[in-house]
Amino acid sequence: MGERIALTGNETGALAFKHINPDVVACYPITPQTELMHDVAKYVHDGEMDTELVTVESEHSAMSACVGAAAGGARTMTATCGQGLALMWEIVYIASSYRLPIVMAIVNRALSAPINIHYDHSDSMGARDSGWIQLFCEDSQEIYDNLVMGVRIGEHPDVLLPVMVCFDGFIISHTMQVLEVLDREQVGKFIGEFSPAYSLLNTKQPITIGGLDLPPFYFEHKRQQVEAMKNALPVIEQVSGEYAGLTDRKYSYFESHRLNDAEIVLVVMGSAAGTAKVAVDEAREKGIKAGLLKLRVFRPFPVREIAAALEKAKLVCVFDRAISFGHRGPVVTEIKAVGYDMELEMPIVEAIYGLGGRDITVEDFTGHIDKLAELVKTGEIDHEPAYIGLRE
Repeated sequence: MGERIALTGNETGALAFKHINPDVVACYPITPQTELMHDVAKYVHDGEMDTELVTVESEHSAMSACVGAAAGGARTMTATCGQGLALMWEIVYIASSYRLPIVMAIVNRALSAPINIHYDHSDSMGARDSGWIQLFCEDSQEIYDNLVMGVRIGEHPDVLLPVMVCFDGFIISHTMQVLEVLDREQVGKFIGEFSPAYSLLNTKQPITIGGLDLPPFYFEHKRQQVEAMKNALPVIEQVSGEYAGLTDRKYSYFESHRLNDAEIVLVVMGSAAGTAKVAVDEAREKGIKAGLLKLRVFRPFPVREIAAALEKAKLVCVFDRAISFGHRGPVVTEIKAVGYDMELEMPIVEAIYGLGGRDITVEDFTGHIDKLAELVKTGEIDHEPAYIGLRE
């Protein structure tokens, strides 16, 4: 068992960086991620990390430096959020296309405009098709664990993809929570040494990175990325199982709460899952068979496993903290595709909530569960999104 300490989410992320001790960290501060990188910089300055810290002039440069370092064979990490992730956009795609297992903490923040420094999932959801593995965290414990596991997952030879570890700004990044951490030696042994298959610095095996990829070859390279993402699913399970043996904390693609006999299932991702669990318990006390599926792995999307978890439900409601304008929420789109592909018979509806950091309460969840229970009774399903907590 590890040491129990109290840390904010950003402090937790920085401590995970310290224990991982990557070769290179390229950083640029942006609220609400800033304190994470401040702490990493302090660790490096105080000699507690044997890491080359590259301070750059923008997030575009941060990811560019990460690409260069990882291509040179270095274990590489960074962090950003919101507009910072948006500014990285070009290089985010390059990192995954070059199959570079960079690990990046994303402290979720709403995208402008208007300017907003609080959290929703619009930044990570915008990058959902960029070729990065995406892991979402409910609390500080999951931040630490997912960052450590993320290194192993991304560097696995069957995967070789970058990893985003996402957690909600302010509500998690700035909130103090108790968690259990390993020591640096345990983490080092778990993740092992980084042994890249290819390196720009290996003069005995010269390679080209950044070459022009015209129609005769580009399509095939994209198909290889598809296979790498498919390979990530069993690797995530394998790494999570090994981590459970070390910590007694078992992670899978999602967490289930009172799901076995649930007739109404809420699908939630991120910090709001804890609030939803309380609401589910209160609904049970009123005789409503509610349950929760908390997504941890959004990319790759675990289609068959989610279908098996939902197949007994009478109604599924997906809570999205982002909007795909002109369509609907991004998570509900994925769940509806699961329902169609796997021939699930229950209706799947959606709720949009928490944009720009708007709070969602237990009462918000329980009130909506009551409405869902009424829909199950009447069978009158409204497929328009419900906007939870929106002022009239």
